[in-house]
Amino acid sequence: MNFLLGVSPVLVDVGRSLREGFFMFWETLWALVLGFTLSGAVQAFVPKDQMRAKLGNHRATAVARVSGYGMVSSSCSYAASAMSKSLFVKGADFTSSMIFMVASTNLVVELGIVMIVLLGWQFAAAEFVGGPIMIVLLALTGGFVFTPPIVTRALQRARGEANAGHDHAAMPMVSAERQAQLEEEPLRSKFRSPAAWSDASSYAVADATMLRRELVIGYFVAGFLATLVPDRAWNTLFLHGHGLWTSVENAFVGPLIAVLSWVCSIGNVPLAAALWSGGISFGGVIAFIFADLIAMPLILIYRKFYGWQLTVRIVALFYAVMVIAGMITEGVFHVLGAIPSRRTFAASTAHFEWNYTSYLNVVFILLAIGVWWLARNRRRFGGGESYAIDPVCAMQVRLDNAPARTTHDGRTYYFCSDRCKEKFDADPIRYSDAGGPTEPMPHSMPPPNERSVDPVCGMTVDPTSATEQRILNDDRFWFCGADCAQQFDEHPSRFNRST
Repeated sequence: MNFLLGVSPVLVDVGRSLREGFFMFWETLWALVLGFTLSGAVQAFVPKDQMRAKLGNHRATAVARVSGYGMVSSSCSYAASAMSKSLFVKGADFTSSMIFMVASTNLVVELGIVMIVLLGWQFAAAEFVGGPIMIVLLALTGGFVFTPPIVTRALQRARGEANAGHDHAAMPMVSAERQAQLEEEPLRSKFRSPAAWSDASSYAVADATMLRRELVIGYFVAGFLATLVPDRAWNTLFLHGHGLWTSVENAFVGPLIAVLSWVCSIGNVPLAAALWSGGISFGGVIAFIFADLIAMPLILIYRKFYGWQLTVRIVALFYAVMVIAGMITEGVFHVLGAIPSRRTFAASTAHFEWNYTSYLNVVFILLAIGVWWLARNRRRFGGGESYAIDPVCAMQVRLDNAPARTTHDGRTYYFCSDRCKEKFDADPIRYSDAGGPTEPMPHSMPPPNERSVDPVCGMTVDPTSATEQRILNDDRFWFCGADCAQQFDEHPSRFNRST
């Protein structure tokens, strides 16, 4: 009996926490649907090849270009780290590739919308003020921290890992002519194209599916923090009433919590709301949200990509600029008198009622169903021509710059990151049977263990380890190196025997 009496309060607390987390999710459901839908449209409609070009330094023009590329990319931290590595391997300046990650995870539409609903417009505005501050700080200091010898060793490591795993991130999987047509298609024509809208829907569904784990953990943990952590615990963690020192200490503590939280991407917004309710400063919240790029899973990814020596520098520099950007942002909003005074959750009542939020949720749930249906039937509308779906996390990736790929049972699978590729390689039957959209091998694919001939130089190459590959008129060509592939791109008809 005593045991049951002891268990009962625990169950009550767990129930209260789950209820708080659920209603926090309900309060932001329409914003999540709207954010992912708009993000999918941006990723599908905005041309990116021009933004990716000329990233060989971190001067102002390159920084602006790579920031724009990040803003129209997925907000997932894992995908951003993989794409950053791909940019680096393909010749981008290392500091520019790091700036891409910052823009991709902090200057995106769905993050701002959820912050407006859960925290208030001031936090969303602060994110878009502090993000550029952090980018400028990285651009000014990256060259001093990421020194050439260390970066060169990291590049050799990243390229060696890519070659060992057949990670052909720079390999166009559609013809150069067709890819140019897709990128140069007028925006007005894209808006009238069912195929383009189906691709936008696929981006939205893929991003939501990919981030479902982060979202569940974020709301679940935030509900527990809101109901079970007493005020005295927050008061011990965060200084209060010490003026400037309070802001400084809170800004330093915020990113440390992010490192230990193991929650990345948009999932850390509910946690930020819990911290704000617990008493952390305005700048501390902003620094915490920035710090999803140094959460422990991301640190382990950096270590694998670049080695511990460069990883330590990445984490140290990110931590410093996140703290500084958080404090500067708080100072700006303090001068403007824009720091909010409310310290409670938007979902603090934790009960259901028919209000404007509920009506919005009904409308946007119907929108989500429509987006999901369009994504599921994109082939019917001509979509998906230059895209594939990661069979592990369900992210939509472009065939021409997928960070990783592998072949299993005569089919090519594309991945958003090496992390997903490793999961697939460890259990290919599980993920291949899941029915993820993949690319079947064309009729021109040689049988396994056979060789192919480079059409430019005549050298015999192994298709499974060829450094470059092209598709033209349904024929696939393998090359011994980038020079031959470039000659083929310039004059494909000269080397294509089928024309």
